[in-house]
Amino acid sequence: MLNRLSIRTHSQSELMDITPLVKDVVDKSKIENGVCYIFVPHTTAGITINENADPSVREDILMELDKLVPWQGNYTHMEGNAAAHIKASLVGSSETIPIEKGKLALGTWQGVFFAEFDGPRRREVWVKIMKKGSE
Repeated sequence: MLNRLSIRTHSQSELMDITPLVKDVVDKSKIENGVCYIFVPHTTAGITINENADPSVREDILMELDKLVPWQGNYTHMEGNAAAHIKASLVGSSETIPIEKGKLALGTWQGVFFAEFDGPRRREVWVKIMKKGSE
């Protein structure tokens, strides 16, 4: 079953920790061993795994992405949000996390982040849990 998580972002660029939301989907699935697929169905947002202990890491990532792909540039995309599309492509639209003993198999400091690059907006994150050995 596909779980659709609805989230609300609050700024133009933001890394929102959605680890608790994803963990809740895994807990409710009652699957002990398998895989958690996380997908963002948007072209100006993404999903990533990174450190969730120190919020300055999120700030650093966003700051460096802004240096690499500034909002104002010589872009041809007519909507004016080309930078958001480029950043979303760099970050990516999906992550895959193993499930072991009913829990996400993340490293000690890892968390799952929704990456907003054209907000604030109401967004969706799709989560699919697959049992080990299932199709």
